[in-house]
Parts: sequence; structure tokens; C-alpha cells
Amino acid sequence: MSSLSKSQGWQDFSSAVQATPISADTLRIIQAAALEVDLSTQRHSPAMAKASEALLAQQGFVQARHQLFEGGHINWTEDRAAWHTALRAENPPAGVAAAIKTQRARLTNFVEQANAQNLYRNVVHLGIGGSDWGPRLAVSSLAGAGGRRHIRFASNVDAHAITAALQGLDPLDTLVIISSKSFTTTESLANAARAIEWLRAAGIANPLERFVAVTANPKAAREFGISDDHIFEFWDWVGGRYSMWSSIGLPIALALGLEVFNDMLAGAGAMDTHFLNAPVCDNAPIQMALSGVANCSVLGYASFALCPYDARLRFLVPWLQQLEMESLGKSTMRDGETLDVPSSPVVWGMPGTDAQHTFFQWLHQDAKGSPVDFILCAKPDHHHTRHHRLLVANCLAQRAALLEGKSYEKALAEVSRKESDPDRAQALAKHRVHPGGRPSTLIVLPCLNAHHLGALLALYEHKVFTEGVLWGINPFDQWGVEFGKQLAGDLERRLDAMESELETSPYDPSTAYWVRRLASGSSA
Repeated sequence: MSSLSKSQGWQDFSSAVQATPISADTLRIIQAAALEVDLSTQRHSPAMAKASEALLAQQGFVQARHQLFEGGHINWTEDRAAWHTALRAENPPAGVAAAIKTQRARLTNFVEQANAQNLYRNVVHLGIGGSDWGPRLAVSSLAGAGGRRHIRFASNVDAHAITAALQGLDPLDTLVIISSKSFTTTESLANAARAIEWLRAAGIANPLERFVAVTANPKAAREFGISDDHIFEFWDWVGGRYSMWSSIGLPIALALGLEVFNDMLAGAGAMDTHFLNAPVCDNAPIQMALSGVANCSVLGYASFALCPYDARLRFLVPWLQQLEMESLGKSTMRDGETLDVPSSPVVWGMPGTDAQHTFFQWLHQDAKGSPVDFILCAKPDHHHTRHHRLLVANCLAQRAALLEGKSYEKALAEVSRKESDPDRAQALAKHRVHPGGRPSTLIVLPCLNAHHLGALLALYEHKVFTEGVLWGINPFDQWGVEFGKQLAGDLERRLDAMESELETSPYDPSTAYWVRRLASGSSA
């Protein structure tokens, strides 16, 4: 396929979307692994449904989904599987069952022994990107489940991050986890070196005895000095941003307990079952993906906002930013041709109600605005009834306002009740007009527990996978990330060079200037 936009499936889908206005007259709520996904305020019609199924068929969705669950090399640019669903399957597929069960048992045994011996009051987790956001999100969101250990995360290579993570901890009662798929990640290894210095300064003769490695490269972890019994493995068929279901979940189990981690796996597994078996019309990840593609590629929305109305989900936004924008931030299709429709919207947001006092003005009255995903828990984990009632009221009100808008006539009637001058009333009313008709999705969790959080994260994983199929791009590689890493390695060497070695540079004039200006060997 050389052109997605010229294909029959795409043209029919695009026409159906443009001919379908937003109307919430009909409820459209999908039950998925105990979550309720309300798509009533996204475009939907019989014509769209028919065109959507045809587009999915044209793009080979059923076959791609089969490959995802069966370990086919769905990550075609790296010629490997993307088999994260196997990690949370109650009975993992035969080809990887032994490896998965072995690592699960090792992780379980390590945590149980640490608990029995009352080891490690503190855990410092060193990872970045996919090795960091998932565990960080889970621990932050589920801290109310009760924590056995105090855990801190350091991801950024800025020394302020690792310094803050170590500050005030007792080195004699601290475990350091290095989570790195390749075990070559610059940020994590630099922070690990600092942690070794910190432990050694406390009089610990062999600091690496207090380290654990979680990696797909155990050989490199051994060469670093970590013993085999402290190395937990996952595999190259687990994408970094999909890896929290593997041994990368060790900090979750240490901080919150094995039961919490296992409940997350079960919740994600329940969403896997829904995604695999529910018909297209009642399949939450598929329908969310179709709405996302319609909004971005047909209707021209360049972004969408994520607003969880639960303060504990504050790290859901950066987690989803990585999942969406690292997975879908591409423009080359499988056949090597350039994708000729807009794709991969910018993801942004923050928890409500803070968001209402930050960017909702733009959502309501900008000329274009942005779709919004609202997330809400039906029941809180506290007894402050009015707080939760206010939270729910604000979430539903903002969603309704984005949909309904406010006409000039209604605004004029409101202003005229206080403003007697007709000309001034007419002028003021124009400032109070809200276009309305803004698309949104509401996801309601029964409550925020490990099972429902696992289901929510898997919901978004499968949505992103489906969008990748619809756009014909690979959501499992990240060549842009790799390119930046390569340049950073060379630039670090240049920054450490002597001034005499900086006379020539392959970089643009600005980069070359700042290398000379900031190089450690420079006298500038």
C-alpha cells in the first residue's frame, strides 16, 4: 500500500467520520474488565461502524492481533515479538512459559525472603523511560494499599535526582535496583555509580552486594559486578515501555507486596481477554483507537488531553505520553512509504481539578481545542463524602460543558440580566460563547486498586497497538530515541576533550560553539 489516504477503506472511513456529528443522545458505554468506557461523546453512527470494520479488515487487524498474542514478529523493524501479553497470562504460552514462570518464581522468592528477614527498609530504583514510569505510576497510585518499604525513584541523569533519592536514607538498610533492558543505559549506570560511592562512603566494603539488576542483558549485569542471585531477567521480546509486567515490576512487589503486583497482572490479563475476544462494536481498546484515529487523522486534532480525576494518578500522564508518543511518533509505514495522513497526537494533561485551573480555559474556548480522556473512580478510598462528590461533579460538569457549549443567545440572556446597556451586553456576550461539540471519553473504574489499574494500563496499551495497525506503523520500535542517544555519546566525549581537540567539529555552528564553550578542557 503506497498511500493510506487513497485506499478505499480509508476514504470510506474518512467520509463517514466527517458525515457524523457528535451526539450524546444515545448512550454508548462498553464494559471492559470491570471498567466502564463511555464513548457517548465521540462520533458514532451505523455508517462509521461499518466503515471502521472495513478499515480494520483492510489494515489486517485480526492477523496483527493474532501475532501480538501468539508471539509473531509484530515488531518487524527489529524482527522480534512484542509479547508483553504473555507476561500477565495466567497460563503463559508454551514457547515462553518456562522462562516466565522461572523469573516469576525467582522474584517471588526474593521478595518473600526479604520480607521474612525484614531486609531493606528503603529501596532506591534506578531506571528511565519504560523501566521507570510503570513502577513509579503503580507505587504512587497504589500507596494507599499499604507499603512495606519506602521507595524512591531516580531516573534523570541530573545529579540532583540521585542526590535527592539518596538523601536521608540509611545506607545499611537500603537496596538499590538498576532496571535497564540493555544494561547500557547512560542515565541508570551513571546514577548507579553515584549510589556505589554513597554506599562505600558509609563504610560498606562491597556495595554491589546491595544491588539488584533487572535486565534483558544478564551478562552485562554480571560484568558490572552483580551476583547471579540478584539478577532478574526479561527478554528482548518485551518492549521497554511494556515491561512493567515482567521483573521490572520488582519494586512494586517490594514496596506494596506480591499480592498487589499479582493483582495488577490479573487486571491486565482480564483486559487482554476482553481485547482478544470482544466483538469490534463492544471492544473498548478498538473503539477508543478508532475514535483517536478519527479525531487526529480526519478531524485534525493535533493533541489530546488526559485528565484523571484522581490525584493518585498524577503519573498516568507521563506514562501515557511515553506509551503513545514513543510508540506512534513515526511516519513510515511497513512498506517503507511515508504515511500520508496526520498521526500520533501530542498527549498532555494533569489530574483534575488542578487541570481546570490550568488549561481548561483553552479546551473550552480555543478555536479548535482538543479531545479529552476523563478518568474517574466510582468509589474513593476515603470517607470524605463531600470531597468525592465535588470531584465527580466537576468531572461530569467539564465533560458536559465541552459537549454542550454555550450559544451566543444563551450568553446574551445571561449577561443582559446584569447589564442594562444593550450594546455592552452584546459585546460581553461574545466573550462567553463556548463552541461545544468537543469530543471526549469517560473511563470509570469501580475504585482504584491494583486489578483495575492493571486493566486501565492494558486498555491503553491495546488502544495504541490498534492505532498502529490502522496507521500501518510499528508501535514497538523507537529509532528516534536511539539516534539521540548516539549523538549524546559522541558529544559527551567531546565535552571531556582538551581544547586543542575541539578545533574541528562535524556539528552545526551552534552545537559546535556550545561544545567548545562548555567543554571541561576549555579555558573559556
